[in-house]
Amino acid sequence: MQKAIVVAVSIVFVAAFAVLAAGGAKLKVTSSAFQEGGDIPAKFSCDGANTSPPLKISGVPAEAKTLVLIVDDPDAPSGLFTHWVIWNLSPQTGTIAEGGAPSGTHGTNDFGKSGYGGPCPPSGTHRYYFKVFALDRQLDLAAGAKRSQLDSAIKDHVIAQGQLMGRYSRKK
Repeated sequence: MQKAIVVAVSIVFVAAFAVLAAGGAKLKVTSSAFQEGGDIPAKFSCDGANTSPPLKISGVPAEAKTLVLIVDDPDAPSGLFTHWVIWNLSPQTGTIAEGGAPSGTHGTNDFGKSGYGGPCPPSGTHRYYFKVFALDRQLDLAAGAKRSQLDSAIKDHVIAQGQLMGRYSRKK
């Protein structure tokens, strides 16, 4: 029950961020490994090396004080599943290298670990969203914080956002 409430609150916050940023700047998030809506290569999943794909971020507003990166899967059986959370990234971060661990504060993903945890759906094809938020201030949030804490901390501070969605299904 508690997890269902946390998931519901997270979904509400994500929807609120979309509304907040809709009138503001739009970030562009791309990857040389896959196209928007395309298949994520297995090397970036639990079936491969489980390393993060390369990302490029552009269109960050000059007034941005920090960036937040969230990777999640809304198709998980238990609801929204977070694969990677980092905050207080420099707003000058234009690229994140393949397998890179960018400088910033790393939170705890839903695997219970810090860092990237790649796609690993139990069945079917899932969507994975690589979301970047530009904020108007640095976050005072301790390393290891969970997604729900991050969602609360960025509320009312998003000035721009963008995302890249890729799909993954396990080959049996």
